[in-house]
Amino acid sequence: MNAPPTLAARAATRSAAPLIAVVSAAVAAAGAERVSAADTIQASFPAPALDRWMYPFNSTPGSRAVISTFGSTPGAPEFDSRDGQMLAAFATGSQVPIGQGNALTVTRARLTVEVSNNLIFVYDPTQDPWQCFVATGDPAWTPDADPGQPVECHGVGFRNGWTATTFQENSPYAPTGSNLLLPGIRNAFAAEALSGGIVADVSQSPRDRRDPVPFAVGTIAGLAPGSLVAAGTQMTFDIDVANPAIQDYLRAGLNGGRVFLALSSLTFVQQQAGQFPAFIAKENVYVQLGISQPPRLELDVATGPACRFADLDCNGAVNGFDLGLLLGAWGTDGSTSGADLNHDGTVNGSDLGLLLGAWG
Repeated sequence: MNAPPTLAARAATRSAAPLIAVVSAAVAAAGAERVSAADTIQASFPAPALDRWMYPFNSTPGSRAVISTFGSTPGAPEFDSRDGQMLAAFATGSQVPIGQGNALTVTRARLTVEVSNNLIFVYDPTQDPWQCFVATGDPAWTPDADPGQPVECHGVGFRNGWTATTFQENSPYAPTGSNLLLPGIRNAFAAEALSGGIVADVSQSPRDRRDPVPFAVGTIAGLAPGSLVAAGTQMTFDIDVANPAIQDYLRAGLNGGRVFLALSSLTFVQQQAGQFPAFIAKENVYVQLGISQPPRLELDVATGPACRFADLDCNGAVNGFDLGLLLGAWGTDGSTSGADLNHDGTVNGSDLGLLLGAWG
């Protein structure tokens, strides 16, 4: 249920009423088309430049055929909570020009991976709260309300002097001599994108008692939640490019010619058991034979100056055409028009107030 509009939003709606009538007619006359002066690059990367299992006891970094994701024992002090992570980096400079600053805007981003294990883990396309992944004796603990645990896509952060430029498939998991049982020591980690180009390690999210914002949660077309996932299934991650922090992260990667993404899950595991997601890596022999596919990335990238806030048609001004687009998307999630300006999932009076505040 949507929250009632604030008093400010009601006032903004009333004050905009005469303008709405005029603009609606203008938009109808113009065909309500979304105008953009930018050109779009449709880029496709059929394999990563590197993929890597980030797990403390991976003895073959960069050459594994299968990469799995899983959590650690809830409440235990050892290891990261998101213990097994999958990194994939795509060299984008051959298709998307580097060093363009804010002159690039990602309008669509999809990561696809292929499941390698057969009918082992349960499909869950929704993020579960951190309370499900603390010890059952913790007062905050709540049982998982649906079967399975999701696979989440995040960005990648680095520590101990490593960067997106220097980190390779065979780079060390942690500094030499580190106790691999300790959490928070991996050189590259699944990360949440924050404002200002900052990233935050999500590997300890249940211990940090927070739910990070993922880039995407893995979905499987045509499969009902709660079903076992078959080998060969394609799992897709439609990255939330409308999130400004995620957009900045992707733009920074494109500017450097290398976009890193991480998959992680908090899948419940038992020692020496394997009921967790596993995915085909580019080194897999089935990939070499053309039977399976490695991780792959699709990007639509608009070239030209980034649109200002609330400039929905990207014509350089917030005006009646943008208002018409917002009204046309009223009550929807705004995914097509970008009209959900506050990213609360619904185009409503709050978004109208923000657009009017940016008018001109």
